[in-house]
Amino acid sequence: MTPGNLSPIIPLFHDFSIPFLLSTIIPSFHHSIVPLPPVWSLIWTLAVFVFGACIGSFLNVCVYRIPREISVNRPRRSFCPRCQHVIAWYDNIPLLSILLLRGRCRRCGGRISLRYFVVEALVAALFALVWLQYCSPGGPPILGMTSIEDWRLIPIYWLAVAGLTLGTFVDFDFLIIPDRVTLGGIALGLILSAAAPALHRAGIWYQGLLRALLGASVGWGALWLVAQVGRLIFRRDAMGFGDVKLLGAIGAFLGWRAVLFVIMLSSLLGSVVGITLIAAGQKQLRSRIPYGPYLALAAVVWMLWGQGIWRLYLEFVFPPMPLP
Repeated sequence: MTPGNLSPIIPLFHDFSIPFLLSTIIPSFHHSIVPLPPVWSLIWTLAVFVFGACIGSFLNVCVYRIPREISVNRPRRSFCPRCQHVIAWYDNIPLLSILLLRGRCRRCGGRISLRYFVVEALVAALFALVWLQYCSPGGPPILGMTSIEDWRLIPIYWLAVAGLTLGTFVDFDFLIIPDRVTLGGIALGLILSAAAPALHRAGIWYQGLLRALLGASVGWGALWLVAQVGRLIFRRDAMGFGDVKLLGAIGAFLGWRAVLFVIMLSSLLGSVVGITLIAAGQKQLRSRIPYGPYLALAAVVWMLWGQGIWRLYLEFVFPPMPLP
């Protein structure tokens, strides 16, 4: 919750280790999807929500420390940014502590930023939504989301959510996106695409890797071209290079279709927010909102609902021909 490191988190998904080892040793092994009873599905969803809140707490550490070039490991304990007092474990429980403390440090009374609660709640909710994508095999999609059939995509999507959240809130505060999110995301996306080719709807490792390379190239190249054209037109940088690298990372994880979707949706979101701010007389705020958060939000929408939206788009552009 505060600028310090978390205690080691007890793994909540130890039962995944057996199918993981089997799928690694025996390539033809596929983890079967067995629908959970409603009660157990609820219990697991709550467990994932708590796990996501813990990850969100750690991401708050990263958001505070990484741009300030402070190690995320030292000091290991959380501390108050105002009085530097080490925070007790019972004052560092994700989501709960900030409510019980009424948003203030127990020692100095300094106000705790609402961002800590927002990040923890946001990551917890997104982790739970990704988990729910896996909980509806063969049935109607939950909340209209795209179903996940390969369990290995769950931790990969969680990792993507964590990276996008970190980049978003650092971008809000410092107008930069750390290279460990962007360049690290590109490298990790390529590796994970080879390890889990289902990430790109491929069946063989090199197909997944090639599609990840294509997605990263399209993402990087598209925004790089936009940035160069904007510089020629406006005689100044129209887009930060961190956004270019971020879209490359999104393409490595999610593919070239996701890149096209993210460009369109993020541009739409940016236009709506900009027009709203101008109409509200807050035109000066428009230039203070970075583009990275729009890219991140659009990427999350793609992970949860993108395939369905893509099908609707294709049906709209290429409607089925009526039978004679």
